[in-house]
Amino acid sequence: MIKNEKQYRITKAQVRRFQDAVAELAGQARPSNISARLWEAEREAARSQMEELGEQVEAYERLNAGRSKGVVLEGVEDLPKALIRARIAAGMTQESLARRLGVKPQQVQRYEATECGAPALPAF
Repeated sequence: MIKNEKQYRITKAQVRRFQDAVAELAGQARPSNISARLWEAEREAARSQMEELGEQVEAYERLNAGRSKGVVLEGVEDLPKALIRARIAAGMTQESLARRLGVKPQQVQRYEATECGAPALPAF
């Protein structure tokens, strides 16, 4: 999941690199010292990674442009990612959220990096 603009830029660059790699692999003949199954697995792995990163980029772009249908919460374990998606959909950066919460931007970054794993929930 892409959580901020920096990750977005990095992921977009990775997608371009994978696109180049997939195109290069498609244009190459299988080396004689690599089995057909292994060669196809390598090509499929590159395609799969490119598609997965592309989906993450598209999801971030939809959220950031306000084109997402909303944030779906299937269970309490989805709450951290739902909060991050809601922040992005609201057009807020980690820095602007930090200002509104009265905390340092690094604190929001840490919470999101760990998907809110750091704060302790009260025991019942």
